[in-house]
Amino acid sequence: MKVLVVVLNYRTPELVVRCLESLKPEVERIGSMHVVVTDNDSGDDSIPLIEGALAANQWDWCTFMPLPRNGGYSYGNNAGIRPFLESNDPPEYVMLLNPDAHVMDGGVSALIEFLDAHPAAGIAGSRVEDGDGAKTNSAFRFPNATTELLLGLQVGFVDRLFRERRLFYELGDEPMQVDWVTGATMMIRKEVFDDVGLLDDSYFLYFEEVDFCLRARRAGWTAHYVPKSIAVHLQAQSTGITDSRAEQRRYPSYWFESRRRFFLKNHGKTSALLADLAFIGGFSTYHVKRAIQRRPYDNPPSFWWDFIRHSTVARGFKL
Repeated sequence: MKVLVVVLNYRTPELVVRCLESLKPEVERIGSMHVVVTDNDSGDDSIPLIEGALAANQWDWCTFMPLPRNGGYSYGNNAGIRPFLESNDPPEYVMLLNPDAHVMDGGVSALIEFLDAHPAAGIAGSRVEDGDGAKTNSAFRFPNATTELLLGLQVGFVDRLFRERRLFYELGDEPMQVDWVTGATMMIRKEVFDDVGLLDDSYFLYFEEVDFCLRARRAGWTAHYVPKSIAVHLQAQSTGITDSRAEQRRYPSYWFESRRRFFLKNHGKTSALLADLAFIGGFSTYHVKRAIQRRPYDNPPSFWWDFIRHSTVARGFKL
């Protein structure tokens, strides 16, 4: 098998079907490609709708795998990956694809071509666009105290001054090596799993792809942004956190817990505390600035308070 694509569903069956429709031309182009859709115990009409679509369209290149519980993003994707890696015909590559994303023509094959041509590259991610065709952030630097301070401050001239230290890369039209790519559309070489294992099930949602890319980097593999591969991501349709153009919702507690886990697990207590203090200091400064300027609050509801109560400052260092 050349590539396995894993799509994890949780109460978005219509989006899953649209995602699968976008993959059909890639199945025909690549040939040795299989798709597995896992379902994290949605408890709605996902199972009959997805099974019905597979039967009606005769998509025999897709396997549907209902799971017994909602164990989160890593759990659901690992359940789809594990049996194929352990089979007699393991895939050369595994692609994670969100149900609220669909690939444009050549989106899968472009990632394969890049990885085939760059043996030291372990991970590749697509150029991601929103529903209006605008490019969105899809490749990033690893988080640290500096990126957290800049995220908290939200000051344009400071971002420009420290553009090489920001979380977000300035992405162009050429491939580039990056620290990590979004898990919404990410292709992974089989040998990376051989070296570092599967995704960490202890993350419910968010930061699991950052953790995975960091583990891969420490094992000697690089990650790359490949703009020839294009995917449209209808952000927030599967996660509940809205994009910047919509009314923002309060962040779920598992976002903060995942962030805290990432820093403690990968950087230790001191670095985790410094990262928390950097963001709190920067975000507090941002609040003061907005108040002086009499400008309205434009971040998710209760974000400052939620961040503090889930941080190492309030919760300590226990994973």
